[in-house]
Amino acid sequence: MGDLRYADAGVDIDAGNRAVALIKETVASTHTPAVLGGMGLFSGMFDFDTTRYRRPVLVSSTDSVGTKVKVAIATSRHRGIGQDLVNHCINDILCCGAEPLFFLDYFATGKLQPSLLAELVEGLAEACRAARCALIGGETAEMPGVYALGDYDIAGFIVGAVERDERIDGSGVEAGDAVLALPSSGLHTNGYSLVRHIVQEHELPWDAVLPGTDAPLADLLLAPHRSYLDPVRALRARLDVRALAHITGGGLKENIPRVLPDGLGVVLDRAAWEVPAIFTALEAAGGIDPDEMWRTFNMGLGMIIIVPRADAVLLTEAAGLPVMRVGEVVRVHSPERVVLR
Repeated sequence: MGDLRYADAGVDIDAGNRAVALIKETVASTHTPAVLGGMGLFSGMFDFDTTRYRRPVLVSSTDSVGTKVKVAIATSRHRGIGQDLVNHCINDILCCGAEPLFFLDYFATGKLQPSLLAELVEGLAEACRAARCALIGGETAEMPGVYALGDYDIAGFIVGAVERDERIDGSGVEAGDAVLALPSSGLHTNGYSLVRHIVQEHELPWDAVLPGTDAPLADLLLAPHRSYLDPVRALRARLDVRALAHITGGGLKENIPRVLPDGLGVVLDRAAWEVPAIFTALEAAGGIDPDEMWRTFNMGLGMIIIVPRADAVLLTEAAGLPVMRVGEVVRVHSPERVVLR
């Protein structure tokens, strides 16, 4: 009779059970009466109260935090990754005008470390509570041979809702509209493969303070991705918000055109905001082509808001964040739809 166990192949069922026990209360802290059944079922149930809406539209998105996880692994700092994931997904559905309802995560690793997973879930739950969004379920996969020991990846899945006649799709944008922006909190979750290449090529320590910056490199790189839920709520209550663009991979040049009708582009006033020092420090340290910076990073602007010109003077802050007027919508006759001046 054999004595081979699953753990001998690298999968520890007992560690999985310990992980569930560690995160159970944290996950439950995000639940509202709309969450039915709790943890342990094969799927999550959410009692969607359609009486709150006249004609609701469900809005969904999924994403990860990319290779930012490698910085977290190298520095043993994981809580912020959970916040990154939730906030990134919230911002994506927010661009359609949706409010978050519930969130799910998928965590995969080579060898499960219950305390690491618990730290990640604490970050997930913190961001969900702040957004009044239920962390309704998730999946943990231990896959030796697919992931190296010590490595992991995490992805998120979000569902929100918006009234059909209040959704935002950019179709109402016109030439002459004003381009507003909300500041980012750093790199958010994009450009980390390039950053890690610079760190490795130039042998930069994580505790290095790059010229022009005021904090260790790891602190700046791991600053959580900012949620724009409350500021956008405040803006929509006062302004005619015609389009929202979450500035993620591809930077300003690739993301803004996604919400513009054909034939329109934007001119951005480069003097309207100060690019945070971390971006200029990375550009100098790595010798990055300036145009590549604008196609890779958010350069200090995390959310773009397009409103009628007359609305642009009504607000200078929203939910504690400064609102900057950074440009205008123009007609274009070339493939270049975002011009910096």
